[in-house]
Amino acid sequence: MAFYDAHCHLQDERIAGEIEGLPALYEELGVAEVVVNGTSPQDWDEVAELARANPVVKPSFGLHPWKVSSVVTHWKLLLSQLWDFYPEASVGEIGLDRWIQGHDLAKQEPAFLWQLGQAVERDLPVSIHCLQAWGRMQELLRDASLPARGFLLHSYGGSLEMVKPFAELGAYFSISGYFELERKEKQRMALREIPLQRLLIETDAPDMRGPDSEHLYRCSSDDSLNHPANIVAVYRFVARLFDMPLDELEGQVEENYRRFFLGK
Repeated sequence: MAFYDAHCHLQDERIAGEIEGLPALYEELGVAEVVVNGTSPQDWDEVAELARANPVVKPSFGLHPWKVSSVVTHWKLLLSQLWDFYPEASVGEIGLDRWIQGHDLAKQEPAFLWQLGQAVERDLPVSIHCLQAWGRMQELLRDASLPARGFLLHSYGGSLEMVKPFAELGAYFSISGYFELERKEKQRMALREIPLQRLLIETDAPDMRGPDSEHLYRCSSDDSLNHPANIVAVYRFVARLFDMPLDELEGQVEENYRRFFLGK
């Protein structure tokens, strides 16, 4: 069995000091693959470099909704070149966000839809970010052409009632350790409704850290950050959430990961 991190940001400068020792730690823990998501032209090259340097990294390139208002005009060309050069890459992180101050859905939506269309055209996995825009996200996905392999709603924060409609559209749902925090019981009720065949697990490192525990890895630069090696702690949380043995969860998530990300 092996562990798979469906969404993280190893290129984030806040955890630069952890990266050198990470390959050995991943090997020790049994981490087979991690999907590293780019967010803008400022970090796409770093994601590519991480993938070239470490076979455990699966690159993903996308324009994050937080970045759409400040991106260079030729960003679509840059992304197209990256997907051409790295055909094994994913599309992401893309999406909608009404939480960020000064959000502009008039810019976010066309950027999201163009990138989603590229995932369809190229038959690539796509990782979707959504904050405080779940109704609109559902409308857009319902009306759009979608990848045959489905799509990933990363660190799913939507309602219980939306799980089934999203799943019927082809959604996979990844869970982060953040939802283990005591105040997130309502969200845990929604997460328990995720079909096991559509379940993935992520750290979203260096963000979305779970509660303090003896199993948690700490970042040397900032104790509040989420260490990428905490993927194992997230698996333990999800096993408890679904009341299933850890090895059974590992097998199911590996099957789901390989089906969605690798087409196997």
